Amino acid sequence: MMPEQNLSDEEQKTLLRIARQALEAAVRGQAAPKIETQAMSSRLHEPGAAFVTLTVGGMLRGCVGTLEPYQSLAEDVKEHAVAAGLQDYRFPPVQPEELSQIEIEISRLTLPQPLNYTTPQSLPDALRPGKDGVVLRDGMRRATFLPQVWEKLPDPVEFLEHLCAKMGADPGLWMRKKLEVLVYQVEEFHE
Repeated sequence: MMPEQNLSDEEQKTLLRIARQALEAAVRGQAAPKIETQAMSSRLHEPGAAFVTLTVGGMLRGCVGTLEPYQSLAEDVKEHAVAAGLQDYRFPPVQPEELSQIEIEISRLTLPQPLNYTTPQSLPDALRPGKDGVVLRDGMRRATFLPQVWEKLPDPVEFLEHLCAKMGADPGLWMRKKLEVLVYQVEEFHE
């Protein structure tokens, strides 16, 4: 299920502008500009969860977000744009000279829902490639892939193996024990 209603083109542009301004200010060591709340629609004030993905020439340069809303969608996008640029442990912080090459993509998430499946072997068939974002949990460890990752990993078995590895587990863990699995969908838009 998608977020109740897709954002308008204007709302998407507003969020992309907020992300761009916050990223550029943070990379340059400046304070992020204050969000002009009076000019925004009410939906951008409502609690929302998002991931902000940075790419250069189609290659991942940073991606940080949250699975569950805890602040307004506008604030969430602002926070995660900065984190994607400066705090993604997989990459060095974005440098000012890179800013002109960076493209920003925002993924607005639905609330993750538990996925019911019977055995580890039945899990790949329970997934919906290209539609579902997937969260794997094993005790305190967890990891997620946005639905867009299916483009690079279209095979559900390979998708699950990479997700286990991202979680810090053996890639075959999902085949040996029943993990907690949640799925969500996204509304994705980019510059």
